Amino acid sequence: MPSIANDQQLRTALDNLTTQQQRSLGARFAGSIGSISEDTRLMKALETAMKPDSSERELEDAHRIAKSIATKTYTACGRDADWLAQAEHFFAASCAAALTPDSLVTPEMNLAWKAAIQARMAKNCLMIENDAGEVDNEAQKQYQIAEQFSAP
Repeated sequence: MPSIANDQQLRTALDNLTTQQQRSLGARFAGSIGSISEDTRLMKALETAMKPDSSERELEDAHRIAKSIATKTYTACGRDADWLAQAEHFFAASCAAALTPDSLVTPEMNLAWKAAIQARMAKNCLMIENDAGEVDNEAQKQYQIAEQFSAP
């Protein structure tokens, strides 16, 4: 991919990818914040998203798992501003976005973009939880991931 320096360039690059490429890159965006969760089911689901030969059934199963974890953690988000629970929710939502099965993809949907934004939200929650003074810019990291991405 060409050099990417801002969200507009990222979105343009992502819009030029096939759905499978978006899924694979979206899984990489989600995976870059994978340390947020200890739930191995999410990491296995991301592996499914990155494999170009995953069947529709495998994607649906992995999507269902990620979506159920996102739903479960969403209900924990309101409790006393539990930033770690919110971070896990957004990580699971990022995984679910990358895993959206073809049957649920609409023409205007971009799986990688949706996964990227959810991953950024997760990172922001972690920064609040850790009272981080320095900014670990997830957007910049995503630009680099996208630049290095070579379609499967």
